[in-house]
Amino acid sequence: MALFHLHVTQVKRSAGQSVVTSAAYRAGEKLYSEYYGEVSDYTHKGGVVCTDILLPPQAPNQYQDRATLWNAVEKAERGKKAQLAYSFDIALQNEFSLEENIALARQFVSEQLVGRGMIADFAIHQPDKEDGGIPNPHFHVLYSMLKHSRFASLAAKLRVERYV
Repeated sequence: MALFHLHVTQVKRSAGQSVVTSAAYRAGEKLYSEYYGEVSDYTHKGGVVCTDILLPPQAPNQYQDRATLWNAVEKAERGKKAQLAYSFDIALQNEFSLEENIALARQFVSEQLVGRGMIADFAIHQPDKEDGGIPNPHFHVLYSMLKHSRFASLAAKLRVERYV
């Protein structure tokens, strides 16, 4: 039976959060935060089956690199109470194959975020049920609250409306 789950949060500096750490966790990678001077290592995290960063056409290709992208966001957002990114996770369906779920997640992110000028970092998790993981696959999306202008500068940002 198909079930629906959606959870939306913000990554906020005022809550002591780092968007670099959030990205490392979701992608199961090791990333260094230039703002905090800390390494976040989630390479031991299991169940990450697909990660990707999708860029709108006007965004520089250098933002395909997760550390470059999220360190640029942390640098552009200077305030102590900065809202760095939106984060959401959506359940995928057990009835679909892994390939179908990946295609579905990629299509959603492309149409709803990248198509509106935003950079989106997504990761599909399929936790191992034997390790106590949840029984259904899900995907995480982390996207900046910054929208690229024609000049593709993170520092020259425009606030975007909430889509979720």
